[in-house]
Amino acid sequence: MTRIATRVATIALALTAGVSAALAQGVPVKHTVQSDGHPMALWEKRAAKPTRAIVLLHGRTWSSLPDFDLQVPGEHRSLMDALVAKGYAVYALDLRGYGGTPRDASGWVNPNRSAADLAAAVEWVTKNSGVTGKPALFGWSLGSTVAHLMAQQHPELISSLVLFGYWKDPDSPSVTGPDTLVPKRAATTAKAAASDFITPTISDRAIDVYVKAALAADPVRSDWRRMEEFNALSPAKLTVPTLLITGERDPIAPEALQRKFFDRLTVKDKQWVTIKQGDHAALLEDMQPEFVRVMTTFIERKR
Repeated sequence: MTRIATRVATIALALTAGVSAALAQGVPVKHTVQSDGHPMALWEKRAAKPTRAIVLLHGRTWSSLPDFDLQVPGEHRSLMDALVAKGYAVYALDLRGYGGTPRDASGWVNPNRSAADLAAAVEWVTKNSGVTGKPALFGWSLGSTVAHLMAQQHPELISSLVLFGYWKDPDSPSVTGPDTLVPKRAATTAKAAASDFITPTISDRAIDVYVKAALAADPVRSDWRRMEEFNALSPAKLTVPTLLITGERDPIAPEALQRKFFDRLTVKDKQWVTIKQGDHAALLEDMQPEFVRVMTTFIERKR
């Protein structure tokens, strides 16, 4: 082996060791996944010997780490940690312009591009997680419709689909403005970061930590366009096992809309569960253990 080849091999081993050490310490590891030539940040936490893999997708305003790996001393708020404790390899994707993923040259995010980026991340996980079988997919809020779109376009990539905070009314078409509009790049706010916490089921300290983490990770609001691409969504076109989770007090995902969505699912393997007292941020709040139990029971059920 040449000196250069030896040096490359040594660096590769060091990087692998660094990733392993970070995972062992419970620190999220950032992977860079290419999607149509654009670098996407994919965060990983995993059990020592994972038996299943899952990909998580964030909502409209905040990226993966504030949403899915909130670290509050003395409290258990991290969904990633909760799933790791259940034996999972857990991955969370930052869409374009969120968290560790830069905007592309257009400065915009749109549904079809996001679904394609999510598909690239899921394929990467299947190849690199070391877990046998296809990963499950979880989408929250706006991420639930991106996950639905990806699952509708590429059902072969995932084992099951979990949707939470689903906001899209199948009977209300989305509209958009002209593509010539310049992205606003508006600053995010503490008020917006705290707005999803509605019920008194999370500590004030945890909300404060979330607000700080959210503003640090996503100081500028991402700009979406071509929202009419979501009009392609149809519950009847989903062919993968689907779990719909609803927060009892979630104003963004009212029961009537959830029932409409669920009733139009034609896939036979489907469930709808309402989290008592839960709101739009139930996955971060005191009902998180029940939330995780509902998720994992569905993903791990025998079929």
